[in-house]
Parts: sequence; structure tokens; C-alpha cells
Amino acid sequence: MDPIQSTFFQNIIERRRSNRRFAADIPVPDAVIEKALQHAILAPNSSNMQCWEFYWIRSAEEKERFASYCLGQGAGRTAQQLVVFVTRGDLWKKRAHWNKARIQQSIEGEPTKLQKRGLDYYGKLMPLAYASDPFGFLTLVRRSISFFGGLRKPFMRFGGKADQRITVHKSCALAAENFMLSIAAADFDSCPMEGFDAKRVKKALGLPCGAEINMIIGVGKGTSEGVWGPRFRVPYEEVVKVI
Repeated sequence: MDPIQSTFFQNIIERRRSNRRFAADIPVPDAVIEKALQHAILAPNSSNMQCWEFYWIRSAEEKERFASYCLGQGAGRTAQQLVVFVTRGDLWKKRAHWNKARIQQSIEGEPTKLQKRGLDYYGKLMPLAYASDPFGFLTLVRRSISFFGGLRKPFMRFGGKADQRITVHKSCALAAENFMLSIAAADFDSCPMEGFDAKRVKKALGLPCGAEINMIIGVGKGTSEGVWGPRFRVPYEEVVKVI
């Protein structure tokens, strides 16, 4: 089948709408959420670091509590299922070691050039990109390397904590999109929420200081009241620039 001519993916894209009111009498099977979370894990992410965690809020009592943290939004209050997407930039060292170990386990005899490159990537480059200190010395080092390295040629622009936060949030958002598309493919609906009390959510989940809430997604069978009008977007010609 020609992927350009296929309507399968097009239908899923168009099926996914942010629905803010879910039917109370139509449950979402756990198997649907589990499969969608498996699809979320398959999302592309920066350097395969996978600095994320997904908290599936299953019990009725916990769903009610977390819905209140979503400030009374209908998408949280009426959701049959809730999933909290969390960034874990603080786990960078563990994830780098995990990736390096996967490469080491694949080596038979002398490592190939690609394997050596991978070992250096996770053993040297990732610490350079993610490590921090209380006084910002490593940030200064990274920015100096970027400045001088970029004087004569294109060069990766390393930064500080803000850049690291952006990186892990982008990756987590890609996982969330995979999750929502999977929900749509199962003929259910979702709504990503940013309006919530992040401090209370973090405390309820027992998260450390370095973790951050990326978004909370409500899932259910959408209703007509949950879609606030037709979908409209800024014109293609205005946002797509062909160079």
C-alpha cells in the first residue's frame, strides 16, 4: 500500500481531538491504556536517554484527588483514566549508564568503530551535556566550548539547566503524542492538560526536586459537549516555509 495514498494514519490524526467531557457510562479498558503507554515508550527522544516516567492513575480515589489538582477541569473531572507525564532529567546519569551497558553487552571481541563511538557518547558526551554543579562552573565550561568550537564551523551549542529542561520536556511531549494517537486508534479520546497544581501533583507522586510535570492526560469516550467547535489552524502557507 502506498503510504501517501493510505488514509489509515490520516484518519487517526483527524480522529484525535482534545475532548474536555467524557462519557460517564463508557469505561476505557486497562488494556487500551497499557498499549498506549507501550507506544509512548517507543517515541523518539533525545539521545535515547528516555528521561521520563508515566504515572497511570488507576484507583477511583486517586483519580478524584488528581482531578482536583487539575483545577476542576472537565477533562480531569470526567476522565475514565488519567496519566501523568513526568520529566526525569535528574536520572540522566542512570540512563547514560543504561545505554552504555546495552552497547557493552552487544560487543563480541573487539568493539566496532560504531560501538566505540557509542561508548564515548554515553561515557563522555552525555556527562558533558547533563552534569551540573551548584556554582554553574560546568555551564560556563559548556558555553565556552560551544563558543570557541563554533567560531569556524557549525557546532553543538551546549547550555545550562534551562537547555537541559527543554530537551527532556520535548522528548516527554513526543511520548505524550504517541500515547494520544494510540488512544485515538483505539477509538477513544484524550485531552492533554497544562492547567494543574504542579507542586501538589509532585508531592502526591513522591517525586524528587529534579522531576517536573510535563502534562496530565485525561482519557475516555468523548462527548459532543467536550469538543468546543470545529478545529481550525493557521494556514499551511503561513507556517510552512519552503527554502
